[in-house]
Amino acid sequence: MNSRRVLWLVLACVAALALGGWLWTRPLGTAPAPLAGSNIGGPFALTDQNGRAVTEAALKGRYSLVYFGYTFCPDVCPLDMQQLTAGLTAFEKADPARGARVQPVFVTVDPARDTVPVLKEYAANFHPRLLALTGSEAAIETAKRSFRIYARRAGTGTGPDYLVDHLALIYLIGPDGKAISFLQHAATPQQIAAELDKYVR
Repeated sequence: MNSRRVLWLVLACVAALALGGWLWTRPLGTAPAPLAGSNIGGPFALTDQNGRAVTEAALKGRYSLVYFGYTFCPDVCPLDMQQLTAGLTAFEKADPARGARVQPVFVTVDPARDTVPVLKEYAANFHPRLLALTGSEAAIETAKRSFRIYARRAGTGTGPDYLVDHLALIYLIGPDGKAISFLQHAATPQQIAAELDKYVR
């Protein structure tokens, strides 16, 4: 093997090691966003727990943790909302300035039962800044389409105690209204706080 080829091999190895070191040590905030470039997020026109009209414009300029669920949910939704609240609260305590830039949002997938008064009582159990949203069936369907949320009434009964099957995850939405990342059902407060620390600026 001639000396020129040896030199090129050595230089290639050094470059590879340098690149590997950069990937290993680069700040978490520079990691590619999992949902970057997706079409998740978009227009909606709903009503909050105080009876005020809210559109997607109200969230612009801030980060949002968005969760779709319903207040009659027996286990999944309360757990996820408790975890979301605990994770956001931990992040706020660690960095109040960045924490204040995060808006928690709950959107019902069961508008027939989740009226404004019901949402007001429900929201009081969680974060003090929680924005809880409801609306007409058509308005909720629009919001679900914007965020690519599946939700459907379970079973064939017509009684008032039905369940709703739905996609249970937390979206992190950026100040521009575009999705950044998501957390699965039962994400821990530590995971939620870490995700916020990674992307909120």
